[in-house]
Amino acid sequence: MTETSSAAAEQSDVEEGAPEAPAGTSGRPPLVQRLEQEGDAAADYLEGLLDIADLDGDIDLDVEGDRASVAVVGEDLDDLVGPGGKVLEALQELTRLAVQTSTGERSRLMLDVGGYRARRRTELTEVGRDAAERAKSSGERVVLSPMSAFERKIVHDAVAEAGLRSESEGVEPARRVVVLP
Repeated sequence: MTETSSAAAEQSDVEEGAPEAPAGTSGRPPLVQRLEQEGDAAADYLEGLLDIADLDGDIDLDVEGDRASVAVVGEDLDDLVGPGGKVLEALQELTRLAVQTSTGERSRLMLDVGGYRARRRTELTEVGRDAAERAKSSGERVVLSPMSAFERKIVHDAVAEAGLRSESEGVEPARRVVVLP
């Protein structure tokens, strides 16, 4: 790049409000910093929601791997989970949209309310292990009940850990895990 075009590019970044980046970087904050920003935006959104709904809850933020993790902790939060976690799924999508509005980037944020996802993760890990054991002993495919993408991922991981393969079949909302012998 010539000196003139470099200066023009720098001026363009300043005009667009982009933060200055150290030489040799892309101008994007490190992953953890971006995920922490997502968590903060999610916390702001959820605090407002809890206030509107007149619910008490503390918000815990964390970064797990390559995604922000937000947990609403407290008593009497069952209404935010709903039957089978349906309200929680919807709330997670709304929170992701609020984060996207705040940060300008799509979020893969994971939301838990009242420990529901943590408990469900434990249950589904056991479901995956049991299905793997049945497939091993019978030599036949084991077809599980329909699950959300979050639930299927946990089962797939448990099956892989047991040394077998699994795949998802069907179309949402009836998509299910099939464990292969």
